[in-house]
Amino acid sequence: MKRAFIAVAVGVAVLGLGTLVAGAAPTYVGAAKCKMCHHVEYESWAKTKHAEATDVAKNAKDRKFEPACLDCHATDKSEALPGVQCEACHGAGSEYKTLSVMKDLAKAKAAGLVMPTQETCNRCHDGKEHHKHQAFNPNIHAHKAK
Repeated sequence: MKRAFIAVAVGVAVLGLGTLVAGAAPTYVGAAKCKMCHHVEYESWAKTKHAEATDVAKNAKDRKFEPACLDCHATDKSEALPGVQCEACHGAGSEYKTLSVMKDLAKAKAAGLVMPTQETCNRCHDGKEHHKHQAFNPNIHAHKAK
């Protein structure tokens, strides 16, 4: 009887943990993980102002750096993932990062992949203060090889 109770308790705990993990919000994986499959796009992005956005904000001479600057100048609103990395525009990648998901655009989107639009850019490039408005251009922002 005691063994049966323990077995049931362990089973319930395992199922509960599985449910907890399955319901967890997607997390950021970082551009280095994206680079493994998207090398050309990564190298293109690495040459952009987005890649250096955190350093630019921290070293600005015309305004004081504050933690709120990281809302736009870092991927996860902290210095853990500096710069405006892939996931700042494409969404946290923990759920769509696997090859089996990324090979299927519909699956990737269902798992949280965001295809950037002008609205994505407007979250930071809103035209206020130093947030210069930028027009979304898929030929530039896609970081594709030419």
